[in-house]
Amino acid sequence: MDFDRLRQIRAFLLDMDGTVYLGPNPILGSPEFLRFLGDSGRKHLFFTNNPTVDAAQYAAKLERMGIAAEPGDILTSGEATARYLVSETPYRRVFVVGTPSFEAELRRAGIDVVSENPDAVVLAFDKTLTYAKLEGACLLLRAGLPYIATNPDKVCPTEYGYIPDCAATAALLSAATNGREPKYIGKPNAEMIRMGLQKIGVLPEETGMVGDRLYTDMQMAYNAGIASILVLSGETTREDLARAERQPDYVFASVRELHQHLK
Repeated sequence: MDFDRLRQIRAFLLDMDGTVYLGPNPILGSPEFLRFLGDSGRKHLFFTNNPTVDAAQYAAKLERMGIAAEPGDILTSGEATARYLVSETPYRRVFVVGTPSFEAELRRAGIDVVSENPDAVVLAFDKTLTYAKLEGACLLLRAGLPYIATNPDKVCPTEYGYIPDCAATAALLSAATNGREPKYIGKPNAEMIRMGLQKIGVLPEETGMVGDRLYTDMQMAYNAGIASILVLSGETTREDLARAERQPDYVFASVRELHQHLK
């Protein structure tokens, strides 16, 4: 690994679940790593494919862990999806399979959350999932409505194990709708990187993506042409890495080990 190149990176896009914390607990060394980035003049932006809460709630969660954060330091797949709907589609009335927080984020962006006559179906990681939501989405998808999802994560890592994420629900709906698949907006969509770089004002060549998933975090780094930094503190195991068709630029046990090499 080219550690000289690593030390020249001036901005880090940081996944959250499985990279900075697990559930309510910071991963060992992550608060110190974040302080080091600030003290050394490096920029960072928290990236998460988890749209169950908004940026303000994530900032409060990080603060409770001893990690300084403001809402502007965070880009969620929920925010990215709201931006996409407003800027890239005519859909202003949507049927949502998602949490109340995600629904509120869409409303703040000017999107109406409706149960009748929607323009599209929007699927998110939903810990408030009910059969009624699945039934409604299924009927609308079988009727041919456009279909958008926040993120392609199959599972979400927690302090108590892995739980079904957005793509797991999408697989259920696919089985019930003759194979309907959504357009995913979050990682690994390179558009999310573009939003992040604009938000903190940096160039791709001076940026690295740090995350725990090969098929979202690392794939997005490959898609966007930025440095790919895998940590093994979340979903990806060394066995998964050995089977991967493409290897990340850097692999560390956690951000604690990354911190040591940056020093």
